[in-house]
Amino acid sequence: MESAMPPGQSGLHGQRSAYGPGGPVPRVRRLRLALSVLGGMIALLCVGGAGVVYVAYDTVTQPDRSAPDVVVDNYLRAMFTNRDDLQAEAFLCEALVNIDLIHALRHEIDDREMRFGVDVVVTWSSLTPHNATEEAADVEVGLVITGQSDGQVRSRRSETWSFSLRRESRDWQICSVTTA
Repeated sequence: MESAMPPGQSGLHGQRSAYGPGGPVPRVRRLRLALSVLGGMIALLCVGGAGVVYVAYDTVTQPDRSAPDVVVDNYLRAMFTNRDDLQAEAFLCEALVNIDLIHALRHEIDDREMRFGVDVVVTWSSLTPHNATEEAADVEVGLVITGQSDGQVRSRRSETWSFSLRRESRDWQICSVTTA
């Protein structure tokens, strides 16, 4: 029972097939394609978002080395307030001179706290840049070292320190330390 249809017509009642010559595309195949495209878009968004988060995190956590006095302030905070040697190293040149002096002070503070059971607090003021050029600067700072026990001051002394800095690329770094 073959019926002859005119060329270009197929299906029931002589209508063209909307699905093309191969017949209907299975629903599962279309769903799989849609899910694959959606999954690819989500993956691209995640990768792009991870890149943005990395750049933002890197920018926020970079230590501020924009000016000589800012570098000295951040170094002293890392060294004496946070007591974080790794954080402090971020502000130092590779070719250091006399940096042992500041490490000796820190060791003395740690030793006094252990031996006498006191808290030693280091504060600073008057960060004064001297001899500043585009490539080098000196910063003088007054340190106040206070020993406290039970909320009372037991000892206090002041020292003047001088930090020599050099600009490497865009960032200032401490290259030498002296005390007066």
